[in-house]
Amino acid sequence: MWLFLTRRFRTWVLLTVLVPLATGLLRRVGQALERRNGPSSISNGLLKAGELGDRARAKLRGGRGSRR
Repeated sequence: MWLFLTRRFRTWVLLTVLVPLATGLLRRVGQALERRNGPSSISNGLLKAGELGDRARAKLRGGRGSRR
């Protein structure tokens, strides 16, 4: 079925559905690792990947992102 969708629609689905789900999953895994073992380079990397997705999504929506 994926083959029959247009390229533009496939790109839209990836950017609006799959990327936010993936970054949310990375953030949750990073938080779970931090709760279990404390901060580590792996948990920090996963959290940063989740934040990167949030900032990109906010920028695409016209927001300022997570800057303070």
